[in-house]
Amino acid sequence: MPPGLAPAHALLSTPVLAVGADGFVAEANPACAQWLGVGARRLSGVPLPALEFEGEVLARWLDASAGLDQAHLRRLPLAFPGMAPRFADLWLTRLEGGGWLLEAHPVDEFPGEDPVAALPSALSAALRGLAHELRNPLAGLKGAAQLLARRADDAQSRELTALIGSEVDRLAQLVDRLLSPAPPRPHAPVNIHVVLERVLRLAESDAGWAVKLVRDYDPSLPELDGDADRLVQATWNLVRNAIEAGAATVTLRTRAEHAVRIGDEVHALALRLEVVDDGRGVPEALAEQVFLPLVSGRAEGSGLGLALAQQVAREHRGSLAYRSRAGHTVFTMLLPVRGAEDEGGQAP
Repeated sequence: MPPGLAPAHALLSTPVLAVGADGFVAEANPACAQWLGVGARRLSGVPLPALEFEGEVLARWLDASAGLDQAHLRRLPLAFPGMAPRFADLWLTRLEGGGWLLEAHPVDEFPGEDPVAALPSALSAALRGLAHELRNPLAGLKGAAQLLARRADDAQSRELTALIGSEVDRLAQLVDRLLSPAPPRPHAPVNIHVVLERVLRLAESDAGWAVKLVRDYDPSLPELDGDADRLVQATWNLVRNAIEAGAATVTLRTRAEHAVRIGDEVHALALRLEVVDDGRGVPEALAEQVFLPLVSGRAEGSGLGLALAQQVAREHRGSLAYRSRAGHTVFTMLLPVRGAEDEGGQAP
């Protein structure tokens, strides 16, 4: 006979599940159903590992649970398939006759006093939810671009359709990476000004003549090791934010920085990339949260652009910071240049 919940469990405000020895949910109390946003009947018969959002902790725990009477699993994201995740500490107690009683104690998505520390997992959860919805529109855009390319009869039209195709491919790769995480691609030599020219082409197509785009490059900068597509994504997010903040002028500036500290390391040489605009600036109310996912100063904003840009900077062992006032905002990305780092080292 499968395990069930005691009548008292129905009165609890704590989400509770009864899980059979086979690893399938036998029963859920009303608090658990409400917490996960589905009816209690829909939870019955669901494999317990299927309730973990994009992870395998529960599956591995079930495989290793023989001989255990209790367990405590911290900060797992749980979700009914297709629903948004909820974070909880799980307490599991073995039931007589086999199976488990699972209590879920909800916790904040961002633990402790440093929410930025939770950025990778929180950003991943948010983006993966969106990625499922992006595949079909991207396929439609790709097909439309191919049709336009066949009809293009001048160089400018062919250039624009090629730009659409390359950007759709880049976004499709991002979606695939979010849905099926894989190790990052090996970094290769990147000319940062080639990256910026691609970003400016996107900005010209997006804003037209409404925004003045200024190049302020240091042509003597060496190449850096990186992922060109990811750097395009990060920089384009910064430029697009500037445009959406009402900027009339956006400047892309590159400079060399010597003996610069990034985190706990000092690098002999780093590339400083600045995106400068004269828009409305960062709202004061968001100043401390601007790099968190889902935080936006615009009602229609996704709140993902700056969080992703910061993640890309970290992937390159760099940093992203900003200073802002109305009419003058500067986002600064510092990226260490490999080859010069032997002269640097750990910060004292």
